Amino acid sequence: MPCSSCAFLDGAERQFTQKKAAAEIARYRQKGPGPTTRLLRDGLVNAGSVEGTVLDIGGGVGALSFELLDRGATRAVIVDASRAYLAAASEESARRGRSAATSVIPGDFVAMSDQLPSGDLVTLDRVVCCYPQYEPLLRKAMQHAVRRFAYSYPRDRWFIRFGALVENTVRRWRSNPFRTFVHPPAAMQRIVEGSGFTLASRQRTLTWSADVFVKASATPISIAAETIPGFPDSQDVFRL
Repeated sequence: MPCSSCAFLDGAERQFTQKKAAAEIARYRQKGPGPTTRLLRDGLVNAGSVEGTVLDIGGGVGALSFELLDRGATRAVIVDASRAYLAAASEESARRGRSAATSVIPGDFVAMSDQLPSGDLVTLDRVVCCYPQYEPLLRKAMQHAVRRFAYSYPRDRWFIRFGALVENTVRRWRSNPFRTFVHPPAAMQRIVEGSGFTLASRQRTLTWSADVFVKASATPISIAAETIPGFPDSQDVFRL
């Protein structure tokens, strides 16, 4: 395994601990999915019928996968670098009676992508901000996307970049190798569109953008490029 992948996996394991996984799954059970998860879920539903396999890259505790399974998807493959989060996802799938329809796979998606199946729907919810190089992550993801692609990412605004700088500085002081990133939205969109996908919807909170793309041959549903007035953005800017 490449050293860069080992460093990423080590950072993810240090950051996304069993304690944080337990808190996140408890919050999901009590309050439902967070803002970006709801936006991606609704954007995919509005783009047409939800069916087939979901490849949920960096799927964490599986919230988006479970939401899409409840709306018509037949199978979910959840890939994540944190074994603690995958354990929570596996437990939740059993609690929901979804074990037969859910697979959890630990590891760095970029390093192991050739071993993974394609997905009718490929999703990355709050994932690109956790990965140092967005180009290989998105290109590998697009190679697996059959019909739709959806992802959320931090908006490129000064206060978000400042927040990332502060968070990364604190992690450096604590010898935590994990880092967060604010990648250029326009460059990321070019990669997605260059793979034959068209923007179907974009919805925003103060800090996040949630984009849904469909194959260019499909008709885009809508484009809502403005921030949703009053939409709650209660989760931390990055999944700390």
